Amino acid sequence: MSVPTPADLQALFRARGYVTGEALATALRLVVALDKPLLLEGPAGVGKTEAAKTLALALDTKLIRLQCYEGLDAQAALYEWNYARQLLHLRAAELGGQGVGDDELYGEKFLLARPLLQAIREERAPVLLIDEVDRADDAFEAFLLELLAEWQITVPELGTLSARSRPHVILTSNRSRELSDALRRRCLYHWVEYPTARQELEIVHARLPQVNETLARQVTDAIHALRALPLGKPPGVAETLDWAAALASLHRDHLDAASVEATLGAVLKLREDQLLAAPTLKQLAAKASAATGPVADGS
Repeated sequence: MSVPTPADLQALFRARGYVTGEALATALRLVVALDKPLLLEGPAGVGKTEAAKTLALALDTKLIRLQCYEGLDAQAALYEWNYARQLLHLRAAELGGQGVGDDELYGEKFLLARPLLQAIREERAPVLLIDEVDRADDAFEAFLLELLAEWQITVPELGTLSARSRPHVILTSNRSRELSDALRRRCLYHWVEYPTARQELEIVHARLPQVNETLARQVTDAIHALRALPLGKPPGVAETLDWAAALASLHRDHLDAASVEATLGAVLKLREDQLLAAPTLKQLAAKASAATGPVADGS
């Protein structure tokens, strides 16, 4: 397949509502051009997972997602046997007076492929998203090193299965723990920052065209003011979109104290953060109301 340029990727991403800078677009292009995994690190909510999803759309290929968690092991990420179906098959064979050999019982029709095996078996290179790899433990990370190097999996009953097309791999990390140097060396790397106010405004317009310019700008400015505070859980881009959508659904065309209070749960998810941000939000709402006049309520 032809490899899109960074500018092409930016345009493809923007058409799908994802506004990205040249650096991230270049990193994503190199994933395709060099067949190298890309490790995306950054705060929660900056669009790391969404970047992988949008890359799959831009390349018109399948997205396969492995969500990492504490205690995840290689078997859960690779495959398992459909024991319930195997048991039913055995019982049916017994009732019919037939024997069942291991070759039949451990055949393809009883194999349940999990994300990593699914990625290896795809005819066309998919985007493999290994999401929040920092949540998995060291043992799983060591297993990933081997997989990323060899792109083959051994199923004892079936033999060694090699990748039909090498997947485009995106790993994401919120940096809840430090990843090993060995994993980092095998990956390209990009740190994903929160978008600038201008970029975030473009995202709001792209995703929520029904939100007017005044409200979109005031919400974006408020979000950036909140991120400057020492919050326990700063709002991500998803919260920006949720907040703007909530206000628009209430027929608000700008921020005001009453609507901010009513919709605060869309943007701040800790009570302590809400209390800490209250003075800042009060000032922002007063400033917005003064600039735009009385609130318009179309309800």
